[in-house]
Amino acid sequence: MTMRINIPVARLDSLQARYEEIEEQMALPEVATNPDEIQRLAKERSSLEVAVSLYRSYTSALKSLEDAKEMLRDPEMEDMARAEIDGIEQRRADIEGQLQLALVSKDPNDEKNVIVEIRSGTGGDEAALFAADLFRIYGRYAEGRKWQVDVVDTSGTAGGGFKEIVFEIRGQGAYSRLKHESGVHRVQRVPTTEANGRIHTSTATVAVLPEAEEVEVGISPEDVRIDIFHAGGAGGQNVNKVATAVRITHLPTGLVVVCQDERSQHRNRSKAMGVLRARLLDIETRRQHEETAADRRSQVGSGERAEKVRTYNFPQNRVTDHRINLTTYNLDRVLEGDLGEFIDALSADEHARKLEEAAV
Repeated sequence: MTMRINIPVARLDSLQARYEEIEEQMALPEVATNPDEIQRLAKERSSLEVAVSLYRSYTSALKSLEDAKEMLRDPEMEDMARAEIDGIEQRRADIEGQLQLALVSKDPNDEKNVIVEIRSGTGGDEAALFAADLFRIYGRYAEGRKWQVDVVDTSGTAGGGFKEIVFEIRGQGAYSRLKHESGVHRVQRVPTTEANGRIHTSTATVAVLPEAEEVEVGISPEDVRIDIFHAGGAGGQNVNKVATAVRITHLPTGLVVVCQDERSQHRNRSKAMGVLRARLLDIETRRQHEETAADRRSQVGSGERAEKVRTYNFPQNRVTDHRINLTTYNLDRVLEGDLGEFIDALSADEHARKLEEAAV
């Protein structure tokens, strides 16, 4: 006997109504002549299309099932009716399975490029060195997937670490693969300066932000202050004779973005605006999350900066992801960018949770 799947009819009715509303809006003259609005509506319609099409097939199957059951009342049609019912029941079960998968909400940011921000936490110089290790890990992972890495801004230390480093990773599906890296990462190892061989614990925070398009985050010129200055190297010395570094201050929020990695002022300004848009989109996404999904918050996927997400233990060559209780003894390979096992497990966990939510 085929196991029945609970289909959230009210939710599907709502999705279908929204789909039909979008089609009506796209036919309006004032919308048809607005490229940005057409693009936005077309994107939303596309996200609903599969679920709505399956739901229509599902309701059609239910209607056919009712008609077939009516045929059972006629003794001469009973055998034919039962055969038809069996076929419809199988088709309904297939559609229900497809609907369940279609209702798993796909993150609209999954295919986007990302802005990654790594900051040293507790642990002084050792935390800064760990921040550099994390940058190397993500850089190697990106390299293995043929993604492009562009540094936006750095604040280095004399020992070769980073107080902070901000960089872009550009590649298909970058956000879908890296979004669960956000949070507090912890390292346990013996610093080279430790004479007694004691293990020290240090931390660094990672923020992974989806790249934001201009149509998603509008920034008014009067809302920003742009300062141009000479790029500085380690220790504070100026490394460019021409002022090319850019500092953008978003006045309504107080957010400050600096970009001085490029020799071109125009490129630095473009990169800084990209980071600012990503941060503003992140703020808005979090606000919406708090308003609409507070009751569905879970440790994996909420992206809270205060979460301890992973521990890297050097003496034991061990890496532990605390959100899914996954431990491996391949730290040496992880340091070379071998993150696939953790990323795949986190993605599978996210998918399983969304399946549970879709069935509610």
